[in-house]
Amino acid sequence: MHEHTPPRPAMPRRRILAAGLGTGVAAAVAATGAPTASALPAAGAASLDTAAATAGAAPGAAWFAEPPRSVRPRFRWWWPDGLVDPDEIAREIDQIADAGFGGVEIAAVHHSLSDKSVLDTAHRGWGSRSWRDGVEAALRRAVRRGLTVDLTLGPSWPTAVPGVTPDDEAAVQELAHGRVSVAAGTTYQGPVPAPVHAPAAGVTRQTLLAVQAARVDPANSTRKETGLDLATVQDLTAMVTGGALTWTAPGDGDWVLISYWRRGSAQQPESGPHSAPAAYVVDHFSPAGTAAVTEYWERNLLTPAIRKLLKASGGAFFEDSVELETDGLVWTPKLPEAFARDHGRPLLPYLPALILDNSNQVFAFGAQETRQIRHDFWETVSHLFNRHHVTALRDWAHSLGMELRAQPYGLQTDAIATAAILDVAEGESLGFKNLDDYRCLAGGRDMAGHTVLSCEAGAYNGSAYSTTWDRFLRTMGGAYAAGVNQTVVHGFSYATVPGAAWPGFAAFSPYNGAPGYGESWGPRQPTWGHLPDVAGYLGRVHRVLQAGTARADVAVFRQTGYTATGIGASWFTSTGVPLGWTHQFLSGPLLDLPSATVRGGRLAPEGPAYKALFVEGDFFYSSTPTLALADARRLLALAERGLPVVLLGAFDQALTPGVPADDETDRLRAVLARLLALPHVTLVADKTAVGDALAGLGVTPDVRHAASSTLLNAHRATDDADFYYLVNGKHAETVKPAVAAIDHDVTLRRTGRGTAVPYLLDAWTGEAVRLARYTQDGDAFTVRVTLRPGESMIVALGRPGLFGDRHGNRPYVLATDADEALFTDRGPAVRTTRAGTFTTRLSRGRPVTTKVREVPGPITPASWRLEVEDWLPGTSATRTETVRRTVDLDTLLPWSQIPQLADSAGVGRYRTTVALPAGWDASHGARLELGQVSDTARVTVNGTPAPPVDRLNPVVDIGPYLAPGRNVIEIEVATPLVNRLRVARPEVFGSTARQDHGLVGPVRLVPYVQTVVG
Repeated sequence: MHEHTPPRPAMPRRRILAAGLGTGVAAAVAATGAPTASALPAAGAASLDTAAATAGAAPGAAWFAEPPRSVRPRFRWWWPDGLVDPDEIAREIDQIADAGFGGVEIAAVHHSLSDKSVLDTAHRGWGSRSWRDGVEAALRRAVRRGLTVDLTLGPSWPTAVPGVTPDDEAAVQELAHGRVSVAAGTTYQGPVPAPVHAPAAGVTRQTLLAVQAARVDPANSTRKETGLDLATVQDLTAMVTGGALTWTAPGDGDWVLISYWRRGSAQQPESGPHSAPAAYVVDHFSPAGTAAVTEYWERNLLTPAIRKLLKASGGAFFEDSVELETDGLVWTPKLPEAFARDHGRPLLPYLPALILDNSNQVFAFGAQETRQIRHDFWETVSHLFNRHHVTALRDWAHSLGMELRAQPYGLQTDAIATAAILDVAEGESLGFKNLDDYRCLAGGRDMAGHTVLSCEAGAYNGSAYSTTWDRFLRTMGGAYAAGVNQTVVHGFSYATVPGAAWPGFAAFSPYNGAPGYGESWGPRQPTWGHLPDVAGYLGRVHRVLQAGTARADVAVFRQTGYTATGIGASWFTSTGVPLGWTHQFLSGPLLDLPSATVRGGRLAPEGPAYKALFVEGDFFYSSTPTLALADARRLLALAERGLPVVLLGAFDQALTPGVPADDETDRLRAVLARLLALPHVTLVADKTAVGDALAGLGVTPDVRHAASSTLLNAHRATDDADFYYLVNGKHAETVKPAVAAIDHDVTLRRTGRGTAVPYLLDAWTGEAVRLARYTQDGDAFTVRVTLRPGESMIVALGRPGLFGDRHGNRPYVLATDADEALFTDRGPAVRTTRAGTFTTRLSRGRPVTTKVREVPGPITPASWRLEVEDWLPGTSATRTETVRRTVDLDTLLPWSQIPQLADSAGVGRYRTTVALPAGWDASHGARLELGQVSDTARVTVNGTPAPPVDRLNPVVDIGPYLAPGRNVIEIEVATPLVNRLRVARPEVFGSTARQDHGLVGPVRLVPYVQTVVG
């Protein structure tokens, strides 16, 4: 029986590559294929806790193999408010550290609890003494272990703090409306129309802002909106006496009276209550709302100990997506004043086109007028949000030695601009509809000179305890290509709460009586013992994708900077990306940043170094070709400095996105006429012509391949190397049901100076080896890319010896009909799985012929012994019992088809024996193909651990561990818990189909022979 620490797989731990690895060892690794880095040390070891100091700041063998804590993946750590024990908190920090993760985000989330009374909110709620003690315990242990701790600004989301009441100035507000129809020529006499929705519970005051009348215009009506004539809007507010109004409608049509009421929305954070007194969401657009948050922290939460530990941890405050929920329109008292300052006209006459009823527009003027009015309104809201909320919170965080990380979307605000303000912007794999949503945030990050784009990763509806890591990696592969370089895994739940069932408290499961969102990782999961392999992989991907600066081929100018919308870019999203192009999105405020300069035809030359700017109609408003006059002037200035620009659509007849001032449209078109007259500016009428337009301007992508492909890429440039992350990822934009394997040449461009050679960086093993087969044409390197669906690879173009190799200027392989080429200590070599005569063409000298007389054929093991540690509920929610089961198999089957294991979950060890011929020598090797395996796996050969298994291409080179004669192979597989939970908790998981976990294969040992060329 076990408490909080279910049985760990018994596989021996592999050694860590030392930071001072010599080049001789690296060369031997390149020759033998032995692993250079592997799983993390057992609990208590300090290697990773000090990795930041030993890994080095420049590329090298250890720089890649041993990513420090600062770049390793993190967990969203869900607490039941303050109902936590400091000793358990410290224990969980150790569990997370031992699994190879780099940090946590403490969040009060307990959607799974239907009975909130068990939380004892009055004494152990969010912000209570118990919560503070837990935070201090987490920080103390995290500082010791080198982990980063982030804190959410309030319980759950949106941001809220106790002490704010719905009627307070600091509370989130809404503008509600009432309406009464008045026939032509008739008189309305009575009370001001009451709001169509009564105030929420707790709201005791509502203030009349204005009363208007407007004539109904059916020509402006839509399916959901009542059409009005803007020219007829009348302000009747001064006619209100004692809450009553008398008004006679003109005789020229039907009219409507509209009242506007300012009041609190009484929104509380999700799944509350979380505190006593209850927390209410703050106004996100006013200084008062932000001050309520910062003052609460200063007065109640930031004890001297917590202040000191927060600074030592190097963490951040975090804000989740801005999900303000109101019956009416989001509001703040100074909004009319701010609108007038921004746009030089009053807001109130336009209110009918803005008012909302449960997120639905109520009234509309003419289509163009309505679009322009709504644009101006949300532009002002965006300015208020960025100034009074985001910037103020960021500056406050900096005063405490912390940063601000946030998900800057959820409203119709400019999230691209917000991403530039934040220290760390974050997206999410659940809420983002395609990869362009990440590219929006990446544009803000890179134009502002920040490094990290984070992602809330791995939340899947209804997948609690059935999420597999291959699903997670497939999801994240495309996100990394789109700019993400930090992963906050969703998530790690605190151990237990009163009434929790096995395997412990889970923040989101059950959810409405069914399996909930995401996953609750931790020792409760059989795969936890293998998580160091996954954490190592993710850390190395982050290490590379946080190096230097991001590069993108093209900047796409977006007039409306929303994200989490699924709206992409014409041609680039559907056609350009499959051809190798990369793009990011910019909005107007980014063109005011210091980086918005042009040198050598590149925008932001010290950052993303965009080669061209692409401008098209506003997708959010029927693709209307619009530009603000100020933005048009900025674009003209950039183009005059030599930036190539392609415009799609009728920009010679462009309109302003907002309500134009006098002659503003004419001034806009005059600026655009100057822009279009420049020789490196092209206007195209059809999106299919965009590619040719770029070619005509001499603009080409850094990554090229001959035909459309599912290959995605991300490019980072440092002084030492160009790093290319390549992944065979589903283009989320094209909604393809599946992705096929790819096998084709890819050309990568070296942007740095000096001699360069290509390296292959294996993020699973930590190896960085010189590629032996490629062609070079100036700064262009062409390599073969073979990737299964979801699989990734990293290629670095850097100086010889960058990763400790000693191959110098040895000749490399241009072409060979052998299976593959590689460098060894003796020079280039070829490998083959078949006998024959092979011709290899080198970069210098004549073609070389290699004869291989015999290669043993592939071996499919005939039988297996499977030993299973079957996980079952113990005597408490956090106790797991294991039962050992042994099965002899002649055919590999999923556990669901093995009667003894049909409802089992846990860890299985498959053992088999293969016999190799007596002539097996150092020239021989073999790859072990695992075939279908679920979920995570590790391989041991003759008692020696092999390198980590790529979850998306489970093929392991085990050549160094094989010997003539009898060889014992063990494959350890860990499964999700869902099959056991189907029968252990049928009231929640019983409707889930039994899943096919375990080793299904086919498993093959495929021998090869390796021969030095020449």
